[in-house]
Amino acid sequence: MKGLLQRVRGARVEVAGEVVGAIDQGLLVLVAVEPDDTRVSADKLLHKLLNYRVFSDAEGKMNLSLADVGGGLLLVSQFTLAADTKNGLRPSFSTAAPPDLGEELFDYLTGKAKQMHGTVASGRFGADMQVHLVNDGPVTFLLQT
Repeated sequence: MKGLLQRVRGARVEVAGEVVGAIDQGLLVLVAVEPDDTRVSADKLLHKLLNYRVFSDAEGKMNLSLADVGGGLLLVSQFTLAADTKNGLRPSFSTAAPPDLGEELFDYLTGKAKQMHGTVASGRFGADMQVHLVNDGPVTFLLQT
């Protein structure tokens, strides 16, 4: 499972002009599910998302996690993040999970996040989404389980 984490000052996701998820300061995470992923993979990714130290402390060092600062978490499914781009000029999606597995694990991740963290929002799996964000830093990390 991959999560492209972006520290944001604010972010929202829209479907057909309707805002379906939004946060203020926190993390926007684009999530890709791969064929061998399981709920264990989702649990590991969520642990990293909540505890990865990407927010600045009083001395300006990245020592604080999302849990420490109480920021929002916006999860957006993005199967293209799982693409194989090593060869050629067109991505291959053979490394992405089938839609049923992708949706199951994305929904599991979102549900578990809502149980464990205060402010959690998400996009809509499989929808044509427009994502708006103000990347803070910019700070962006690719997390893998």
